[in-house]
This record gives sequence, C-alpha cells and structure tokens, in this order.
Amino acid sequence: QVQLVESGGDSVQAGGSLRLSCAASELTLSSNCMGWFRQAPGKEREGVARTSRFTSASFYADSVKGRFTISLDNAKSTVYLQMNSLKPEDTAMYYCAAHRFCTPWDASTVSYWGQGTQVTVSS
Repeated sequence: QVQLVESGGDSVQAGGSLRLSCAASELTLSSNCMGWFRQAPGKEREGVARTSRFTSASFYADSVKGRFTISLDNAKSTVYLQMNSLKPEDTAMYYCAAHRFCTPWDASTVSYWGQGTQVTVSS
C-alpha cells in the first residue's frame, strides 16, 4: 500500500507562486504515474498534472499549461508541483495521486491518494 503525504499548501495573492510536495512511502509499479488533482468547493475533482517515472512524460490540464510544472525526484520518492502566476480560480484542495498508468488519469480509477493540501489564491 503506497502512502502519499502532501505539503506546501498556503494562501497567496494572485500572481504569486507555491510549490507543492508529495512524498511517497515507496515507488512501485503500481505507482508509476504520480501527479495531482484538485477540487474546488461544489466542483468535481479534476486532474491537474501527472508524470511517468518510467518515461518522464508529463501531462497538464489546459487550464494550468505554461504556469504549473510537475517534477519527480526518484531518489526522494517525491513529486513536486511548481505553481506560478496563480489565479483565484486555482483555489482548491490539491490531492497527490498515484496510479500504474498515466492514461487515463481519472479520479475514479486512481489507486492511491494523499490527504490533500489547501491552496487559496486571493485577488
């Protein structure tokens, strides 16, 4: 059972930056793909970004392309989400997730979840 622990959530003003971290208890075949979802109040959980440990391929939601960067430190079993040019609409609970495959990247099929970290962006 892979355990994921997030950190880095905070309150920032629009235009600011944050870096989220997610440490995995172990990296296994079932956690090949690691990434992030977010969920705002009253909205469905949506995929933000994910990356494959084996291929190094990364994928982003259109809403964050060019602003967010996902990276993986295999030695530390940690995935990061660098978020720049933050907007109020980025406000949400951010969840780290891991799954064997990067496609599809769907909240209903992901194998492992972190507890979430809150990001609040004020205008």
